[in-house]
Order: sequence, then C-alpha cells, then structure tokens
Amino acid sequence: MPPTYDTLHMGRSSIDLYSNDIGAPFPEIASFAAYVGGSPTNISVGVRRLGFKSALLTALGADPVGDFILEFLVKEGVDTRFIPRKPDKRTSAVILGIEPPDKFPLVYYRENCADIALTIDDVLAAPVTDCRVFQFAGTNLSREPSRSATFFAAERARQSGAEVVFDIDFRPDQWHDPRAFGVMARAILPHVDIVLGTEDEINAAMLDDPARITLTHSQVSDTKVGGDLDANIGALLALGPKALLQKRGGEGLRIHLADAGRTIDCPGFPVEVYNILGAGDAFAAGFLCGRLRGEDWYRAGRMATACGAIVVTRHGCANFMPTFDEITAFIESKGGF
Repeated sequence: MPPTYDTLHMGRSSIDLYSNDIGAPFPEIASFAAYVGGSPTNISVGVRRLGFKSALLTALGADPVGDFILEFLVKEGVDTRFIPRKPDKRTSAVILGIEPPDKFPLVYYRENCADIALTIDDVLAAPVTDCRVFQFAGTNLSREPSRSATFFAAERARQSGAEVVFDIDFRPDQWHDPRAFGVMARAILPHVDIVLGTEDEINAAMLDDPARITLTHSQVSDTKVGGDLDANIGALLALGPKALLQKRGGEGLRIHLADAGRTIDCPGFPVEVYNILGAGDAFAAGFLCGRLRGEDWYRAGRMATACGAIVVTRHGCANFMPTFDEITAFIESKGGF
C-alpha cells in the first residue's frame, strides 16, 4: 500500500508578528500582523496548498497562542493529529521588522518552548514510517529531547523508504556554541537524502572556527559564515546525502549532486522584494511539490524558485503560500520553465 501521507514535517512552530510599518526602524514600529510561522510548519502549509497531503509533528503549549496556530493549520487542511500539547511549556513567538531591501530584523522568543520538548514517544505516535517525504529543520537539534527525537525520526523514516530532507535552518542564537551546530548537522547527515541551505548555512554545517561567524546587531537574518564553500559542499555530500540544494536568493538555485559531482543551475525569477523572511520555506514547499510530482531536478528546482519569488512579494509566509495554479501561472508569465 502507498504511504498515507505525502509529507511529514517536524520542528518549529510559532506565532509570527510581522511589522505593519514597512521601512520603519524596529523601535518605531506601531503595529504588527499576526501570522503562523516556524520553518517546518510553513513548509507543511506550502505543500498542502500545492495539492499534497501533509502532516505536522510539532508541539504547542496549552495556551491561546497554541490554539491560534492549531486553528489555522486545521483550516489549511494540514493533519494536526500528531501535534502534542505540552502543558508545562509555551508556544513560541517571533517578532519581525521589515525594512526592504536588506534589513529584516527578528527576535525569537523560545525560552521554555513547546516544540523543543518533542520526544521519541511523540515520534512513535506520528506517521514517520507512513510518508513519502520526511522533512525536518536544524533547529530541532539544538536541545534535548527534540535532538534525539529528530535523529530517531530520521532513522525510522529512511528505513521505511521515505526520502529524508534536512533544512539546515541555522539560527546561531538557538545554540550555546555555533560549533555545536556543526557537530549535530554532520552527525545526522548519514540519515539524510537531500539537504537545503544557503551558502552561510552550508558553511555553518562544516563550521569548526567560531571566528568565521559575523552577527550584525545579533540578528539571525544578518548572519554571515566564512569558509571554503566548494570544499564544504564536497565534504557535506561525502557524509551521505545524494543532493544539496544551495539557495542563492535572486540568483535562484544550484543543485549539487553526489553522483559524479554534477551541478544543475535553476535560475531565479526577477521580482521586487517586499519581505525575504519565509521565502526559503516557500522554496522548500515548491521543491517538494516537484519531487512528489515526479519532476526532474531542474523542473523541481524551478518550481522551488517560483514559490520563493512569489512569497518575497508578500507580507508573511505560511498565510501567503501560493497554490499550484498560482505557481503555474507565475512560471508561464515569466516565459515558462
């Protein structure tokens, strides 16, 4: 029998408060719009809007913020039956400023957060062996018990025949030491089929020198990580994944295949940037849609860049994910694949 779910996503969820005052410095923001966020949560919504059956494994506090997230996910059609409520934890929050074209300051509120309390028992209650794709985020690995639960889930999913997708999701302020992120990322790579990340995130996964990290105003969105990118890509693929998707912003996507060291470039779509936050999650949803539809690497990559391009023109992420008809029309309007 085919798997029940097309995708299962594991990791962060939050309420995201996006500035309504576009261009205003953070201290001058007067109001915020409330959306749903968290990388795997966003991707689960994106995949669902693109026509596939997605389920989410996150955790929420027994609080009104958790109710807010859950109601949105139910309306979107994401399967929420595997989301535990943690009465002694809080649902997390993120506050974001929007100062195009290149300032998008954000602040995480993840102290005592529910999703980092996911356990192996929570994994056993979820359909990790009954999905075509299992996707998780690097922030899952920052603390226990989520760390060991994610390793366990990746192992089980891969053993069952699911394709395991790792979104590097490097958030330095969620780690006690940025080198610890590299240790955990490299440790889980043998259980992974496909990796998604920016140049900085790829370098971070191979990080051994904290001096290579530069943070501007302690904002995660301004993280820069130095290193020999080509060497790091080769070292990452040598640990087991069959493909690494290097997100390149407006330049699109470069797919690095372990098979004979091939690369495939998928150009981006030129648009006017409104807000870059969440574009990578839309990108991931578009790519997974392509994979699930049986498209080749190039076409799946173009679907990814189309989704990312659409979302950077919008105010938020999960609430603004495109439908399949939208991305099809967008690609056709830009000259096709």
